[in-house]
Amino acid sequence: MTAVVEWTDSAPLALKGRPQRIVPLVLGFEPICEAISVRGGSRFRHLMEPVTAAAVVFDRGWVLLDGGFDPSRVRDPVRRAASFDYENYLPIVPPGDPLVDQVAEAGLDWRDLAAAAISHAHLDHTGAARLLRREQPLLMQRREWEHVCSADSERAAFLFREDFDHPQLTIALLDGDVEMAPGLTAIDTAGHTPGHQSFVVDLPGRTVVLAGDAADLRANIDRRLPTGSTAAREDEVRAEAAIRRLADLDARAEIEVWPGHDPEWQPWRDVIEAR
Repeated sequence: MTAVVEWTDSAPLALKGRPQRIVPLVLGFEPICEAISVRGGSRFRHLMEPVTAAAVVFDRGWVLLDGGFDPSRVRDPVRRAASFDYENYLPIVPPGDPLVDQVAEAGLDWRDLAAAAISHAHLDHTGAARLLRREQPLLMQRREWEHVCSADSERAAFLFREDFDHPQLTIALLDGDVEMAPGLTAIDTAGHTPGHQSFVVDLPGRTVVLAGDAADLRANIDRRLPTGSTAAREDEVRAEAAIRRLADLDARAEIEVWPGHDPEWQPWRDVIEAR
């Protein structure tokens, strides 16, 4: 049975030192209409958006941020039909297990994984939970977990409770901005979902902010426009505050904000083109 604990019961994570590098991961693709990614965008124009994640590598140990799809759900015809019955939506997972394969290519060992964290609970971010052991907690905002548990319809909320239901999983609940480890901070960017969080990674000489779905595209940041999708109408104001927060961070010379689904953002393009 999944264990749900307070963040303070999981800290400190089994890491040494500070972040030394970030490994971009592209774990799949999905066609998304522009209006979902940018408020006021076209409902006709669709983008083939990468499903992204990142490994943050410390002096010793590493942390996974987001987790893509569970490939078995995408590839099984019965589960696929039941799981992804949305108009004009077609999840794509490249051959193999992209998460496992790219982690191995980066020279990382799953036994050294200290924790995973998800920006939010949408179905294209929760697939890594299947790989975690009890001592490798999944970190998420308390409001997001409450949303997972209380949503009237999994389909309408774009989530799979099953992804969070296995006996080796520990979920640790965060409240707002939290330093998860020296040089790695979760920040509150709620709006797209009630408990959405982004991640600030302080690397030698620069800082990277992984926006998650608070900014799908670079256009969100440059134009200070939130994504076009929120769980409820009352979240729209929070989404506006989140994109302002991210744009303000990006305006600082030492910080770069990575949009979560932009097919033209260079770190994601580099992964795609290398393969």
